[in-house]
Amino acid sequence: MLKEKDPLPCSEEISSWKAKNGTFTSPNYPEPYPPRMHCIYTFAGLSGERVQITFTDFDLHLPHEPPRGCESVDAVMIFITINGRRERLESFCGNKLPRQLMSNGPSLVLDFRTYHSSPEVKGFRAIYRFVTDYGVTATTQHQGTACEFIFKSEERSNGTFSSPNYPGYYPRDTECVYVFKGREKERVQITFTSFEIDGIPPCLEETASDYVEFSNFKTTDRKIPRHCGSQRPKYIESDSSYFRITFMSNEKFDGTGFQAFYEFKKQEDPSTVKRISTTSISTSSKSAALGMDSIFSYVLPAVFCALWFLMV
Repeated sequence: MLKEKDPLPCSEEISSWKAKNGTFTSPNYPEPYPPRMHCIYTFAGLSGERVQITFTDFDLHLPHEPPRGCESVDAVMIFITINGRRERLESFCGNKLPRQLMSNGPSLVLDFRTYHSSPEVKGFRAIYRFVTDYGVTATTQHQGTACEFIFKSEERSNGTFSSPNYPGYYPRDTECVYVFKGREKERVQITFTSFEIDGIPPCLEETASDYVEFSNFKTTDRKIPRHCGSQRPKYIESDSSYFRITFMSNEKFDGTGFQAFYEFKKQEDPSTVKRISTTSISTSSKSAALGMDSIFSYVLPAVFCALWFLMV
C-alpha cells in the first residue's frame, strides 16, 4: 500500500521530444478528483527550451480561506531549478485561474496534492508548450534560441513587443535583449502600454531589483536610467537608427512584465531646422530694421521743424 507522501500512479513525465505541446489534467477531470492524492507532473525540454504552462480551468476544494502559500489544502505547486537547487515558484489553490507561467530553463515540476474531495469541484486542465521564442513576437530571433530579438524597419515599420511570457509572469533568472534597427536617418519611438517589473527605483542590485534598461549603443547608456516598479516609463525616442532595450530578472521574485508599442519614424534634418530658425531670425531683424527706418523717416523731419520755429 502506498503511503500518502508517495506519488500515486497519477504522476506523468512529459518530454519535449515526444510532443512540443499538449494538455494535461487532474485525475478524473472534469469529474471530482479523489482525496489524499499526490501527483507529480515532470516536464523535460531540450537545451534552449522553456516550459510554458497555461491553465484553462482551475477548481480545487477549499474549505476555508486559503492559508499563506496554500499550505495544508488541496493545491498545485510549481517548482523550478535555480543554481542547482529546486525552488518553489508559485502555489495555487481555490478556484482563481492562475496566470500563465514559464520556467527559467528546460525543466519544470508541477506538484498536485489533495487532502479532501467534493462533488462540486472539477480539478484543473492546463496546456503545456515547450517554446524557444519566450512567448515574444519579433521579426527575427538572434541565434535561434537566445532571448534576443531584432526589429528591423525594412521588415516592419511598427508593432508591439513584450517581456517573456506576457501577460503571464515573466520567468526568473532571465535576460532578454530587444534590438531596433532603422533605416538611415530614422529613429525608433517606444510607448509602454503596460509595465510591472518587480523592483525599487533606481533598480540596483543591492535592492534585488529586476529592471528594464535602455541604450543608444551596444553597451550601457548611462544617460538613461533603469526602470522598474509599476510606473510606466515616459515616451522614449532613440538618438539614431539603433536602439537597444534589455530586460533582466533575478532568481527572487517576478511580475507580469511589460508590453510596448514601437514605431520607426524619419528624423528631421537638423540642418533644415537650423536654416528655418536662421531664416526666421533674419526676417525678423529685417522687419525690425525696416520699422526703425520708417520711424526715423517721420520723426526726424518733425524734430527739425520744431527746432526751426524755436530759432525764429
